[in-house]
Amino acid sequence: MSYKNLEIWQLARELVIEIHKMTLEDLPNFEMYEEGSQIRRSSKSVKSNIVEGYGRKNYQKDYVRFITYSISSNDETIDHLETLWETNSLKNEKLYNDLHEKLVLLGKKINRFIQSLKN
Repeated sequence: MSYKNLEIWQLARELVIEIHKMTLEDLPNFEMYEEGSQIRRSSKSVKSNIVEGYGRKNYQKDYVRFITYSISSNDETIDHLETLWETNSLKNEKLYNDLHEKLVLLGKKINRFIQSLKN
């Protein structure tokens, strides 16, 4: 088995791609290096921490720690997305709602995954 088989990694990967495209195609140019850069980094951190945690799966506390970092980065990504929407930098309501819904779902799935690791 590989981390690529984890549903949370698959959803995180999908979100990285969608958020990356959103920052390039749907935001004003000035956001490319401001909030756009922040949301790209935080979304990539969700996925990367899942991978790093998986690499330490033989050490349960490390595994849980990195998956916890992943949920923190997911929460940060939600905050950046909400800021883009609230400041009117992101105007595509359907895109905002779709991304927000997926991020919230991912957060729930990561929380359940953490609980399963602890049990």
